[in-house]
Amino acid sequence: MAQVWREACGIFGVYAPGEDVARLTFYGLFALQHRGQESSGIATADGHHIHAHTGMGLVTQVFTERTMSRLGGLIAIGHNRYSTTGSNRLANAQPVLVDGPQDSLALAHNGNIINALSLRQELEEQGIVFRSSTDSEVIAHLILAAPGRDLPAKIRYASNRLQGAYSLAILTPDSVVGVRDPLGVRPLCIGRMDGGHVFASESCAMDHVGAEFVREVEPGEIVVINGDGVSSYPGESTGRALCVFEYIYFARPDSVIGGKLLYPCREAMGRHLAREYPVAADLIMGVPDSATAAGIGYSNESGLTYTEGLIKNRYVGRTFIEPAQRIRELGVRLKFNPLPQVLEGKRVVVVDDSIVRGTTTPRVVAMLRRAGAREVHLRISSPPICHPCFFGVDMARHYELIAARKSIQEIQEFVGADSLGYLSLEGLISSVGLPQKNFCVACFTGDYPIPVQLEMDKLSLETTSPERA
Repeated sequence: MAQVWREACGIFGVYAPGEDVARLTFYGLFALQHRGQESSGIATADGHHIHAHTGMGLVTQVFTERTMSRLGGLIAIGHNRYSTTGSNRLANAQPVLVDGPQDSLALAHNGNIINALSLRQELEEQGIVFRSSTDSEVIAHLILAAPGRDLPAKIRYASNRLQGAYSLAILTPDSVVGVRDPLGVRPLCIGRMDGGHVFASESCAMDHVGAEFVREVEPGEIVVINGDGVSSYPGESTGRALCVFEYIYFARPDSVIGGKLLYPCREAMGRHLAREYPVAADLIMGVPDSATAAGIGYSNESGLTYTEGLIKNRYVGRTFIEPAQRIRELGVRLKFNPLPQVLEGKRVVVVDDSIVRGTTTPRVVAMLRRAGAREVHLRISSPPICHPCFFGVDMARHYELIAARKSIQEIQEFVGADSLGYLSLEGLISSVGLPQKNFCVACFTGDYPIPVQLEMDKLSLETTSPERA
């Protein structure tokens, strides 16, 4: 409830000679703003040189007409960041621009590399100097340091060394490349537009720039787009492990992933939840906006009225102005405001997508009670999160996860709900409509698709990075 994690990063790429590629990328990133609000950046290429501009904040805060006018070219990539490896500072903003002895490239990354520290130490021993504390810069230098001059071969060499999750948009002076890790943990798709092609983390970004969705980049695949057309280099994928939280929370409900439009999947989660955990109540409400579809599904299945009991301030957390102490102490009231006239005397079912640490949920339940709700029944459209993510989601460490420390009954008492029900894993998979083997569900089961030996710190590369910018 009122998520304490942040979404996976958003990446965008375009090859469109004759078009204003920087502006197209701006609007692509604007559509992907939900995937990261810490920093934003665009890199462009004109066939000879790469130019980049990055900054802290939202897309609309980072770019102006003046900065956009400096980003000419026929190719571009862009990135919206939230940090999973490396702190929130300008030096860690993407796209990462790196120069090698013979080549240069810019790279935008969504995911997390779990062996980044050892790879970085190896590259430093070769004399490579790092300017940031991100695993993304490790990937970029690893590609440039790979043997040979053929770009797809260099990327394949680097991919064989990387462990973890990554979807990449790579820019060279004359090409844009889309890359997905062998298990396809993070999404990436390709589309077509007049005179060019685009890459995007989600298909909704293509809708905003007038591109036609073609397909998803396959796990392990490298797709190169340049003046010679589109070239695909399939990888040797041993399976699939798409993060199932793309369906639950991360991606926009109007995106298509795995051939499925997400909105009806989330609605189906709510319907399954109503069948698994029915309760006598007067009203159903979803926590806006991520649980709205699941709340509607619960309402449709149960036959109970759906209402808006909480109004969300969608601009909270998207300003550089720190709230005063008195305002900060109001906590969730900055983000949500209840409707007492709707809630007074009612038995309310509150549908949310997840409970992570459990720090915010008790405050929301208490807020609803103060607004007059007689009963608050909490329903979660995902299973309990008992294990941390190492593949691109900064949710929490193991000891911080409330479901790793408490039983469901204990969580119910802790958050102050009259009842609590989590969607079963079987109900979740049935709602998505694809086999469980297609997904990473490690945060529920602890069964990681890639072996993880250590619980890593997102700032593990900070100790070897330059002085903070």
